Amino acid sequence: MARIPDAFIDDLLARTDIVEVVNARVPLKRQGKEYASRCPFHDERSASFTVSPTKQFYHCFGCGAHGTAISFVMNYDRLEFLDAVDELAKHVGMEIPRDTQQRNADPDTRDIYSVLDASAGFFRAQLTASDKARAYVEGRGIDPSIVEHYAIGYAPDGFSALRDALGTDPRHMQLLERGGMFSKNDRGNVYDKFRDRLMFPIHDRRGRVIAFGGRVIDPEDSPKYLNSPETPLFHKGRELYGLWQAKQANAKLERLIVVEGYMDVVALAQFGVTQAVATLGTATTPDHAELLFRNAPDVYFCFDGDRAGRAAAWKALESVLPRMKDGRQGYFLFLPDGEDPDSIVRKEGVDGFDARLREATPLSEFFYNSLSSDVNLSSLDGKARLAERCKPLLAQIPDGAFGDLMQQRLTELTGVGARGSAPQTHVPAQRAHRATSTNTQKPSLVRSAILRLLHQPSLALELQPPYRFAALRQPGIDLLSELILLVRERPEISTGALLEQFAEREEAPALQKLAAQSLPGETTAQREEFLDAIAQLERQLLQQRVDELQQQQREGTLDEADKQEMRELLLARLRP
Repeated sequence: MARIPDAFIDDLLARTDIVEVVNARVPLKRQGKEYASRCPFHDERSASFTVSPTKQFYHCFGCGAHGTAISFVMNYDRLEFLDAVDELAKHVGMEIPRDTQQRNADPDTRDIYSVLDASAGFFRAQLTASDKARAYVEGRGIDPSIVEHYAIGYAPDGFSALRDALGTDPRHMQLLERGGMFSKNDRGNVYDKFRDRLMFPIHDRRGRVIAFGGRVIDPEDSPKYLNSPETPLFHKGRELYGLWQAKQANAKLERLIVVEGYMDVVALAQFGVTQAVATLGTATTPDHAELLFRNAPDVYFCFDGDRAGRAAAWKALESVLPRMKDGRQGYFLFLPDGEDPDSIVRKEGVDGFDARLREATPLSEFFYNSLSSDVNLSSLDGKARLAERCKPLLAQIPDGAFGDLMQQRLTELTGVGARGSAPQTHVPAQRAHRATSTNTQKPSLVRSAILRLLHQPSLALELQPPYRFAALRQPGIDLLSELILLVRERPEISTGALLEQFAEREEAPALQKLAAQSLPGETTAQREEFLDAIAQLERQLLQQRVDELQQQQREGTLDEADKQEMRELLLARLRP
């Protein structure tokens, strides 16, 4: 996908009123120059979520959620970046440049969506027309409303039913083949991929059909489940069956339940558990994990309790662990032998299934139980072995309370920290050192300049190149210089648009915190403080160069030109 031009994003954010965007989804109340409400991204009693119309960004002082109108729509409406940009652009009468649209990477992509949608319609009609398929659906106890909600259909037996209905035109044949609807034998003959199967359309995050899953009706047929192959639209490691329907059924998803089959998703929905999704014949991938947590704070993985189920659960844990930011929770529910979610919910009802979810194993417990199952923790050797097993995995957890507590638990079990350090009861030593060094070494002048620049980007226009302070060897100087250059290149950029440029970079959290701070005083005073900070940084650069020349003098490497430069610098330092 081509990158959307920065100028387009700037223009979009400039035309978009973030207060209007947020207020349409979360009622806001005016508080001084800003607006506030309870945070839509975590539970709270008091309003710590603020929206700034002047800065054009939002920030929650409770959970740390922050961003522009684009990121708000992404997180609240659960859209991908391009879809969120498209949504906002349509609202203000803009159109994303065609060469940046994903579909333009392949001129046929839009038409593939169309033929897959037509295929879904064909399968639905065949379900209505087939006594065999209807009898199977009724026998499995699937209500008509659920059939409708999940757009379940039937692929008739025979090698060319879909091809005869939709693919007689050579163009349609080509599109259906690219959409994964046909197979080809050794002789080059093309035939329908799905035959005599109950069909489950797989939707993307915008509700478009991108693939299908087919389940056999006759028990002797195989394979039991058959998915579409990888296509330009469908990558099974990135998609979840039922996520679109779960989002439609729940105004806010508090949890997602990951099960193994389409029928499990459908059966749970029929009993009112509308938050179930299924991976598509593959283990849980990192992309799955990110998609799950982007849509719900709590994720339950529901597997068989046998060896294969626990192996699948461990693979899911490995994908989830690097994404366990504070506020996210993972659980593992292992079912009795011979049971699946479909059978459990029919036997025990929704209350019984919910009771099992409440007793699910927390991720932390599953983690340590799994790694210590064959370890003798009463011996030093066993403790050392567990510590070694845990170290590389715990290192993947993002900084935060969860990571601290996981390391603390390791200390309780073994007596050593995740990095072999002494027992800890508070912040890990490495993180504490980093925090201390930030507080003591980060130049206050650089921070002051960045703070004021974020609140009033146009201040950068007060400076004239060359920016001599950029040669200072101090933390934050490169970031300050980059911010100034960005504003010089795009003079109309807002605070929100400026922050958007750093959304995927490590500096983003620090910049968001600075932008969220309140600055006392008038705009004129902020301008003077910004310019004064820059002036002081340039005086520090002068001193830096004097120190370098004096060091050369001590080493006996100072030539006449250097001596003359040092004299001029010393005189300049004396000037007010």
